Amino acid sequence: MARLIEGRAIAEKVYLDLRQEIAEMKSKSVTPGLAVVLVGDNPASRAYVRSKDKMCRDLGLHSVKLELPSSTTQMELLVRVEELNRDPTIHGILVQSPPPKQIDEAAIVRALDPRKDVDGFHPENVAKLVIGDPSGFVPCTPLGIQCLLIESKIDISGAHVVILGRSMIVGKPLALLLMQKNKDANATVTVVHSQSGDLEKITRSADIVIAAIGQPNFVKAEHVRDGAVVIDVGINRVEDAASERGYRLVGDVAFHEVSKKASAITPVPGGVGPMTIAMLMSNTVKACRQSL
Repeated sequence: MARLIEGRAIAEKVYLDLRQEIAEMKSKSVTPGLAVVLVGDNPASRAYVRSKDKMCRDLGLHSVKLELPSSTTQMELLVRVEELNRDPTIHGILVQSPPPKQIDEAAIVRALDPRKDVDGFHPENVAKLVIGDPSGFVPCTPLGIQCLLIESKIDISGAHVVILGRSMIVGKPLALLLMQKNKDANATVTVVHSQSGDLEKITRSADIVIAAIGQPNFVKAEHVRDGAVVIDVGINRVEDAASERGYRLVGDVAFHEVSKKASAITPVPGGVGPMTIAMLMSNTVKACRQSL
């Protein structure tokens, strides 16, 4: 049976270090500030924003939660973003995705001050990731995955990592991150997607399999070799009449069968998810540190 990689426990270690750094900043009358902007009333987005705001307050960060109606126009949102760009008490800005249809999300990301883009999606931060400039911000989920691997004593250097999914949120930045020329990377990375042929052959050659495609229980036992490390990024709702909520959360990996072959595996929930918020807090503190 695979060793469980507990994201919650590793996130707590991150928070322990952050609390110390935040306390030192506050002793110099500086408080890192994060603004989260929510447009509309998407229930999942609202829940994410609440959890981010709660963690900010728990760590002692300055937290601004800006909730705008679903009728907000592109121009109105751009004005709000520019106000936050100019606000010296705000070091990190996150516009919750997905926005309503009338909002051009890419244009909003480009409007962010890249020094406050703690989600790491601004073209300037993407470019810094490509060239290995550590002053840039890496997207939170890929950064959290790398942290999980490092803290779990899983050797990335020289490993063959296969990533399922090529999104700008996880797949592409994660590939760039793990192939960097440094001690916490140096992996050989293969990215597979919907048009990749012979998927099983590719994934079975991996030392580390990372699933980020948004398809429940897609990765089966036949996709992984004995002893592989499996990181499950997916969070999918599937109907479950036995549950009080009428659904349960599952990952992109068929956990029960894959955990019998893997050497280590992340659960869903409780694996990658907690690390994403931890890295958002870490990026916000980094943004504050770099602003001083």
